[in-house]
Amino acid sequence: MPTSPDEQTARMVQTLETTTGKSIDAWLRLTTTSGKAKHGELVSWLKAEHGITHGYANLIAHQTLKSDAGSMRAEGGDLVADMFAGDKAGMRPIFDALLTAIRAFGPGIEETPKKGYLSLRRTTQFATLHPSTKNRFDLGIKLKGVAPGPRLEAAGSWNAMVTHRVRLASVGDVDAELVGWLRKAYHGA
Repeated sequence: MPTSPDEQTARMVQTLETTTGKSIDAWLRLTTTSGKAKHGELVSWLKAEHGITHGYANLIAHQTLKSDAGSMRAEGGDLVADMFAGDKAGMRPIFDALLTAIRAFGPGIEETPKKGYLSLRRTTQFATLHPSTKNRFDLGIKLKGVAPGPRLEAAGSWNAMVTHRVRLASVGDVDAELVGWLRKAYHGA
Protein backbone atom coordinates (compact mmCIF):
# COMPACT_ATOMS: atom_id res chain seq x y z
CA MET A 1 0.00 0.00 0.00
CA PRO A 2 1.40 3.46 -0.92
CA THR A 3 2.49 5.49 2.08
CA SER A 4 4.12 8.68 0.85
CA PRO A 5 2.17 11.40 -0.99
CA ASP A 6 4.19 10.72 -4.15
CA GLU A 7 3.40 6.99 -3.93
CA GLN A 8 -0.28 7.75 -3.37
CA THR A 9 -0.36 10.05 -6.40
CA ALA A 10 1.38 7.43 -8.55
CA ARG A 11 -1.15 4.81 -7.41
CA MET A 12 -4.07 7.11 -8.23
CA VAL A 13 -2.65 7.78 -11.70
CA GLN A 14 -2.30 3.99 -12.19
CA THR A 15 -5.92 3.30 -11.18
CA LEU A 16 -7.45 6.35 -12.89
CA GLU A 17 -8.24 4.65 -16.20
CA THR A 18 -9.78 1.59 -14.56
CA THR A 19 -11.88 3.75 -12.27
CA THR A 20 -12.92 6.51 -14.69
CA GLY A 21 -12.54 4.97 -18.13
CA LYS A 22 -9.89 7.49 -19.20
CA SER A 23 -6.13 7.72 -18.73
CA ILE A 24 -4.47 10.75 -17.18
CA ASP A 25 -3.42 11.88 -20.66
CA ALA A 26 -7.02 11.67 -21.90
CA TRP A 27 -8.24 13.67 -18.91
CA LEU A 28 -5.52 16.27 -19.43
CA ARG A 29 -6.56 16.69 -23.07
CA LEU A 30 -10.13 17.36 -21.87
CA THR A 31 -9.21 19.72 -19.07
CA THR A 32 -6.77 21.80 -21.09
CA THR A 33 -9.52 22.53 -23.62
CA SER A 34 -12.29 22.98 -21.03
CA GLY A 35 -11.85 26.73 -20.67
CA LYS A 36 -11.43 26.30 -16.90
CA ALA A 37 -8.36 28.10 -15.57
CA LYS A 38 -8.68 27.70 -11.80
CA HIS A 39 -8.28 24.62 -9.65
CA GLY A 40 -11.72 24.88 -8.04
CA GLU A 41 -13.40 25.41 -11.39
CA LEU A 42 -11.75 22.30 -12.81
CA VAL A 43 -12.63 20.17 -9.79
CA SER A 44 -16.28 21.31 -9.88
CA TRP A 45 -16.50 20.77 -13.63
CA LEU A 46 -14.98 17.28 -13.46
CA LYS A 47 -17.32 16.26 -10.64
CA ALA A 48 -20.48 17.79 -12.16
CA GLU A 49 -19.95 17.06 -15.84
CA HIS A 50 -18.03 13.79 -15.68
CA GLY A 51 -19.06 12.23 -12.35
CA ILE A 52 -15.47 12.05 -11.09
CA THR A 53 -14.95 11.66 -7.35
CA HIS A 54 -13.35 14.55 -5.50
CA GLY A 55 -9.99 12.81 -5.08
CA TYR A 56 -9.58 12.03 -8.78
CA ALA A 57 -10.91 15.46 -9.79
CA ASN A 58 -8.37 17.08 -7.47
CA LEU A 59 -5.56 14.95 -8.94
CA ILE A 60 -6.54 15.80 -12.53
CA ALA A 61 -6.88 19.51 -11.72
CA HIS A 62 -3.46 19.63 -10.05
CA GLN A 63 -1.85 17.80 -12.97
CA THR A 64 -3.59 20.09 -15.47
CA LEU A 65 -2.38 23.24 -13.72
CA LYS A 66 0.97 21.69 -12.76
CA SER A 67 0.25 22.76 -9.19
CA ASP A 68 1.00 19.43 -7.53
CA ALA A 69 4.21 19.01 -5.57
CA GLY A 70 5.69 16.60 -8.14
CA SER A 71 5.22 19.04 -11.02
CA MET A 72 6.59 21.93 -9.02
CA ARG A 73 9.67 19.94 -7.95
CA ALA A 74 10.27 18.92 -11.56
CA GLU A 75 10.26 22.60 -12.51
CA GLY A 76 12.67 23.48 -9.67
CA GLY A 77 10.07 25.33 -7.61
CA ASP A 78 9.94 25.79 -3.84
CA LEU A 79 6.25 25.63 -2.99
CA VAL A 80 6.65 26.82 0.61
CA ALA A 81 8.73 29.85 -0.41
CA ASP A 82 6.23 30.60 -3.17
CA MET A 83 3.38 30.64 -0.62
CA PHE A 84 4.98 33.63 1.10
CA ALA A 85 6.10 35.58 -1.92
CA GLY A 86 4.98 39.17 -2.22
CA ASP A 87 2.36 40.57 0.11
CA LYS A 88 1.83 37.28 2.00
CA ALA A 89 5.34 37.42 3.51
CA GLY A 90 3.88 38.78 6.75
CA MET A 91 1.99 35.50 7.27
CA ARG A 92 5.20 33.42 7.52
CA PRO A 93 5.56 33.81 11.33
CA ILE A 94 2.07 32.27 11.80
CA PHE A 95 3.05 29.35 9.54
CA ASP A 96 6.30 28.83 11.47
CA ALA A 97 4.50 28.95 14.86
CA LEU A 98 1.93 26.40 13.67
CA LEU A 99 4.60 24.02 12.36
CA THR A 100 6.62 24.29 15.57
CA ALA A 101 3.55 23.35 17.62
CA ILE A 102 2.47 20.55 15.27
CA ARG A 103 5.91 18.96 14.98
CA ALA A 104 6.00 18.65 18.78
CA PHE A 105 3.00 16.25 18.69
CA GLY A 106 5.17 13.32 17.66
CA PRO A 107 6.59 11.41 14.71
CA GLY A 108 5.05 10.40 11.44
CA ILE A 109 3.81 13.74 10.15
CA GLU A 110 4.02 14.14 6.38
CA GLU A 111 4.34 17.76 5.27
CA THR A 112 3.24 18.03 1.65
CA PRO A 113 3.39 21.46 0.08
CA LYS A 114 0.87 22.24 -2.62
CA LYS A 115 0.48 25.39 -4.65
CA GLY A 116 -0.79 27.83 -2.05
CA TYR A 117 -0.97 25.63 1.07
CA LEU A 118 0.70 22.88 3.10
CA SER A 119 -1.07 19.57 3.74
CA LEU A 120 -0.31 17.74 6.99
CA ARG A 121 -1.09 14.05 7.36
CA ARG A 122 -0.36 10.88 9.23
CA THR A 123 -2.38 8.03 7.75
CA THR A 124 -4.89 10.66 6.58
CA GLN A 125 -4.79 14.42 6.25
CA PHE A 126 -5.49 16.19 9.53
CA ALA A 127 -4.72 19.84 8.77
CA THR A 128 -3.96 22.34 6.02
CA LEU A 129 -2.05 25.61 6.37
CA HIS A 130 -3.08 28.42 3.99
CA PRO A 131 -1.57 31.90 3.85
CA SER A 132 -4.72 33.25 2.20
CA THR A 133 -4.18 37.01 2.08
CA LYS A 134 -1.68 39.52 3.39
CA ASN A 135 -3.86 39.87 6.52
CA ARG A 136 -5.34 36.39 7.03
CA PHE A 137 -3.99 32.90 7.49
CA ASP A 138 -6.52 30.05 7.21
CA LEU A 139 -6.01 26.82 9.10
CA GLY A 140 -8.02 23.81 8.01
CA ILE A 141 -8.54 21.08 10.61
CA LYS A 142 -10.16 17.67 10.28
CA LEU A 143 -12.20 17.15 13.46
CA LYS A 144 -15.11 14.84 12.75
CA GLY A 145 -17.91 15.02 15.29
CA VAL A 146 -16.79 18.36 16.75
CA ALA A 147 -19.42 21.10 16.61
CA PRO A 148 -18.32 24.38 15.06
CA GLY A 149 -18.23 27.51 17.19
CA PRO A 150 -17.44 31.17 16.80
CA ARG A 151 -13.73 30.58 16.26
CA LEU A 152 -13.76 26.99 14.98
CA GLU A 153 -15.93 27.49 11.89
CA ALA A 154 -17.44 24.74 9.76
CA ALA A 155 -15.25 24.43 6.66
CA GLY A 156 -18.27 24.16 4.38
CA SER A 157 -17.38 24.77 0.75
CA TRP A 158 -14.08 26.44 1.68
CA ASN A 159 -12.24 23.09 1.66
CA ALA A 160 -13.82 19.67 1.32
CA MET A 161 -10.75 17.89 2.72
CA VAL A 162 -11.19 19.31 6.25
CA THR A 163 -14.17 19.80 8.55
CA HIS A 164 -13.28 23.13 10.18
CA ARG A 165 -11.51 26.40 9.47
CA VAL A 166 -9.86 28.84 11.86
CA ARG A 167 -8.94 32.33 10.62
CA LEU A 168 -5.69 33.68 12.07
CA ALA A 169 -4.35 37.23 11.93
CA SER A 170 -1.28 37.06 14.18
CA VAL A 171 1.10 34.66 15.91
CA GLY A 172 -0.86 35.31 19.11
CA ASP A 173 -3.77 33.40 17.55
CA VAL A 174 -1.67 30.21 17.79
CA ASP A 175 -2.76 29.63 21.38
CA ALA A 176 -3.45 26.64 23.65
CA GLU A 177 -7.03 26.24 22.41
CA LEU A 178 -5.92 26.10 18.76
CA VAL A 179 -3.03 23.73 19.51
CA GLY A 180 -5.50 21.50 21.38
CA TRP A 181 -7.73 21.22 18.31
CA LEU A 182 -4.71 20.42 16.16
CA ARG A 183 -3.48 17.79 18.63
CA LYS A 184 -6.90 16.13 18.60
CA ALA A 185 -6.88 16.09 14.78
CA TYR A 186 -3.34 14.67 14.75
CA HIS A 187 -4.32 11.82 17.08
CA GLY A 188 -7.41 11.13 14.98
CA ALA A 189 -5.50 10.86 11.70
